[in-house]
Amino acid sequence: MTENKTAPALNEILDLEKQVWMALVEGNASADRALLSADFLGVYPTGFANRDDHVGQFADSPTMVEFDLSDARLRVLTSDIVLLSYRADYLRPGATEREAMLISSLWERRNDVWVNSFSQDTPVQDV
Repeated sequence: MTENKTAPALNEILDLEKQVWMALVEGNASADRALLSADFLGVYPTGFANRDDHVGQFADSPTMVEFDLSDARLRVLTSDIVLLSYRADYLRPGATEREAMLISSLWERRNDVWVNSFSQDTPVQDV
């Protein structure tokens, strides 16, 4: 018998996304790895990245000091696959000015666990 799963709410997925950001702030590579799927693909202004690339950025220290996520929206593709899009304003260590990106993250429920399988970051252009 097939179990009828309900789609997640925006806040549920946004909370998972915030956990990824907190891993960046805390320099917690193991938390980051646990949130990303083994086949994770990141599409960034610097190029493509897999899960090891994403987790590898913690080799020296945290990569973020602070962040704010806003204007979040969720597209439900299936009850097990959703696309979260939002704006991220953040400060990197040693930086004096915040940066901003528009981000889309694909989250998939695999074996009853939500993992981030894809993320694309688009720099916000100053107008």
